[in-house]
Amino acid sequence: MSALLASAGRRAAHLVVVLLLVTAAATALIGLMPGDPAITILGPTATPEQIAAFNAAHGYDRSLPAQYWQWLSGAVTGDLGDSIHSERPVTATLLERLPVTLELTVLALLLSLAAAVPLAVVAAARAGGALDRVLSKAASGLLAVPIFVLGVLLVYVFAVTTGWFPVAGWAPLSAGLGANLHYVVLPVLALALAEFPAFYRLVRGDVISTLRADFVRTATVRGLPRRYVLLRHVLRPSSLPLVTVAAVTFGRLLAGSIVVESLFGLPGLGGLALQAVPSKDIPVIQGIVVLVAVVYVLINALVDMSYAVLDPRMRS
Repeated sequence: MSALLASAGRRAAHLVVVLLLVTAAATALIGLMPGDPAITILGPTATPEQIAAFNAAHGYDRSLPAQYWQWLSGAVTGDLGDSIHSERPVTATLLERLPVTLELTVLALLLSLAAAVPLAVVAAARAGGALDRVLSKAASGLLAVPIFVLGVLLVYVFAVTTGWFPVAGWAPLSAGLGANLHYVVLPVLALALAEFPAFYRLVRGDVISTLRADFVRTATVRGLPRRYVLLRHVLRPSSLPLVTVAAVTFGRLLAGSIVVESLFGLPGLGGLALQAVPSKDIPVIQGIVVLVAVVYVLINALVDMSYAVLDPRMRS
């Protein structure tokens, strides 16, 4: 019990240090961005008096450490400030946008894993065969296609040509599951196709390597069914790197869905970041950075704990 509490304490301390470093770096980088937030918001015709009043009201006339301390003092109480563009609380804005990006991320990750893992196992079990060659070439082809090209192709085929799905837009889950899925299919498919090659190549390589191990040959000689050997003795050792890559992919999808959300007109965090950066909406940018950093650290902690479940040798 004491070891568990000590581990939880170390993870909490790690989370705090990472958040301080990330948010401080974000504040410094935002301060180095060209342009003045006051001029961006007030327009090029703003007078020096109006610019000075704006900077004083938002604390931008202070040094970067002072600005960071002011922001941090509010952030520890859950107050991430107000958007200088919409003047709405950043925390409320993030909570409105998060479900859209979270749904895209989870569905895309599950779909890519559901397609890549079984196909990679089957291909590895028949390495060098026709199916393996076709799937490997398809994965390599997908790896070379940028995600915005995938999105445009999906829109052209399944929205413009056939009319099966809308070109853009969003329906929340509160509007009904059918309406929600109608809008979410194409963006999720674009993200899943982009992530499929990495999972496929990882699992295929690990399975081929594990199939050559002595304990797998022993299990095969003992007459165990091929499917049992693949699932029990081959796929399970390959699950550790797969979990790590899936966790990193989740964080990347959460933070990097800007292209897909922009292409399909989705009201998620990616679209919010796309609006906040050029308008120098500093509180919103800092809020997104904090949110993504928290998710990254929490996911890494969950991955570490999952190792003990997947591999009993790590429990000690």
